[in-house]
Amino acid sequence: MTRLSNSPLVQKGAIVAIDPLVPIPTVIAFQYNPETMSRSLQPDMAGDGGSKSEALRIENPPKETIKLKAEFDATDGLETSDAIAVSMGVYPQLSSLEKLLYPPSLRVIANMTLAATGIIEVIPPAAPFTLFVWGPKRVLPVQLESLTIEETAYDERLNPIQAKADLSLRVLSYSDFSVTDPGTFVFLTHQVVKEVMSAIATANSIASIF
Repeated sequence: MTRLSNSPLVQKGAIVAIDPLVPIPTVIAFQYNPETMSRSLQPDMAGDGGSKSEALRIENPPKETIKLKAEFDATDGLETSDAIAVSMGVYPQLSSLEKLLYPPSLRVIANMTLAATGIIEVIPPAAPFTLFVWGPKRVLPVQLESLTIEETAYDERLNPIQAKADLSLRVLSYSDFSVTDPGTFVFLTHQVVKEVMSAIATANSIASIF
C-alpha cells in the first residue's frame, strides 16, 4: 500500500481528542483515507407533534451520524523495520480509537479512592472533546457512538498487524454544548462553511440557467 511517487499528496483525515487536563491531544490520523463515508441527517423540526403553524420551523440542526471504515496496516513499517510496527504492529492505533470509549484510568482510580473514603456521590469523568477532521472545510465535534474492530492478521507475538475499524460518529451541534463551549464555535464555523458552499452552488446553478 505504498503511495506511488508521482501521485498527489492527499491530506489525511483524522480524529482528534482533546482532554483539558492533558497537555497533548490524542491524534488518530487515518493511515489510508476511507474510500467511502456514509452520512445520515435527520431534521429536528419544531412542528413534530405540535401545531400546524409550527410545522416548518427548524428548531435545531439536524441529527447527523457519520459512518466510515478505517484500515490499519503495519506492512510498510515492517518492511522498513520501523520500531513501533515491529514491536507492536497496529496495536497503538487501535488502542487510541478504543481509548475514546474509556474513562481515564487515573480518574477512575481517584473516584475509587474517594468512594473508599466514604464519599457517596462521585461525578463520572467527562469524555474528551473530540473532533472529526476531514479536510479544512469539514471539522466537526463528534461523539464516538460505536466501534467495531476486525483484526485480520497478527505477527508471531500476536500483535495485530492488519485491522479494519467500523466507526459510527454522532455529530454534536451547538444544541449539545453551552454557549461558551468551544464545541459551539466549531460547529457554527462548520455551518457557516456549509452555507458558503451552498451559495457557490446556487450562483453556479443560476449561471448555467441563463
